[in-house]
Amino acid sequence: MLLLGIDVGTSSIKASIVDSATQRCVASAQYPDIESEIIVKDIGWAEQAPEMWWEHVQQAILRLNRSGTYNPLDIAAIGIAYQMHGLVLVDKDQRVLRNSIIWCDSRAVEIGDRAFDQIGHERCLSHTLNSPSNFTAAKLAWVKENEPDIFERIHRVMLPGDFIAMKLTGTITTSISALSEGIFWDFKKNHLSEDIIKYYGFDNSIFPSIQDVFSSHGYLSKSIADILSLKPNIPVTYKSGDQPNNALSLNVLRPGEVAATAGTSGVIYGVTDQLVYDPDLRVNTFAHVNYTEEINRLGVLLCINGTGILNRWIKDNFLSSEGYEGMNREAQKVAIGSEGLRVLPFGNGAERMLNNKIIGAHITKIDLNRHSQAHVFRAAQEGIAFSFRYGLDRMREMGIRPDIIRAGKANLFMSDLFIEAFVNSTRVPVELYQTDGSIGAALGAGIGYKVFSSAEEAFTNIKPIRIVEPETITSYEEVYHEWEELLIRELS
Repeated sequence: MLLLGIDVGTSSIKASIVDSATQRCVASAQYPDIESEIIVKDIGWAEQAPEMWWEHVQQAILRLNRSGTYNPLDIAAIGIAYQMHGLVLVDKDQRVLRNSIIWCDSRAVEIGDRAFDQIGHERCLSHTLNSPSNFTAAKLAWVKENEPDIFERIHRVMLPGDFIAMKLTGTITTSISALSEGIFWDFKKNHLSEDIIKYYGFDNSIFPSIQDVFSSHGYLSKSIADILSLKPNIPVTYKSGDQPNNALSLNVLRPGEVAATAGTSGVIYGVTDQLVYDPDLRVNTFAHVNYTEEINRLGVLLCINGTGILNRWIKDNFLSSEGYEGMNREAQKVAIGSEGLRVLPFGNGAERMLNNKIIGAHITKIDLNRHSQAHVFRAAQEGIAFSFRYGLDRMREMGIRPDIIRAGKANLFMSDLFIEAFVNSTRVPVELYQTDGSIGAALGAGIGYKVFSSAEEAFTNIKPIRIVEPETITSYEEVYHEWEELLIRELS
């Protein structure tokens, strides 16, 4: 039995086919070949067109089918992972009302902060485990305040994965996990947050019906099945935000287990069975994929907006003709610490772990007689690794103290230099797996379709391909503290 996983990323769409019997990936495809546009209409804004995602999803699936390594008619279930916190609005005819306000958009920070103050800090944190901040609820409130004509036409509020499932099936659903990432869920009362709904003046009717993450979210329509050369009525049996899904793909399901990813943004994601929150709002807690009203499984999420996007910016603007591999080779020629050159990677909107401050990215302490572009390449990856260390220290304050961190061998975790800097600055070993978000979404579809008797069974054949332990060298600790001093100076 074959399972189709779709990962709706910020940069591109990736789709994979997994054989449920072996849990191995049969084929993968990505679309487009260049990174997708982020529409920036004002400072701190970030939007994408949902219809662009949908077009790219179709093209990725068609490209996947052309691989010729499987029979598309053998696909039994579909799973979807998606970029978190995005706001998608449709009317009663399921037409998109405006571009999606995506995860790294900062326009609603003040709106969220006002709600936090008015509802009360302790009440917000103890019930939703977060401040509304610039999450989906505050973005929806921004639309209400600034685009009332659009707000009046809203039939359903969705997250990006809900939208793709709707385009596949014509059915609109959501989940507790999705609602929690939008700051719409009350964990104490286990229903939509009356505090948030009442304060912002939303109507409950605009929210989709709530389903379990692992359940039916609609069936592939015949018209779309014909376009994609698939069987009609294939069920969508899994939908999850990209970071809970990344944790699932790494079999991070039990309290104490921790996952990491370093794509456009960087994330450390730890599972707990406690309703914990960060009173300083630097780290966020959401319902994990296996959260139920009876069993607490929460994901404590540290997000760093400026990670892979910085590495891409360096590649594009320093004219590295050999791409990321060439950058990595050049960077390896430079000693630890980049001979004093330092990079703060925070140039992609408001950073939650910096209390939603926008400090921009910095390349600093440049010595014009000593430093070359190779120093910049290394300092960028070191700065990204140090931002993970800084965030992990905040998570440790909340009781998340990992003995090992699991990561997929993708994006920055393909760079030996970055892995070295990450492991030796955090002092935590890393287990690397040959997996990604689309493979996780496919396995999630199998769990939802009940191909596997449990979530754990879906990962019985998945083993780490490499384990990287911290070395005895202490150079990174000294360099990290110099980097941290620069960051604190920028924050003061």
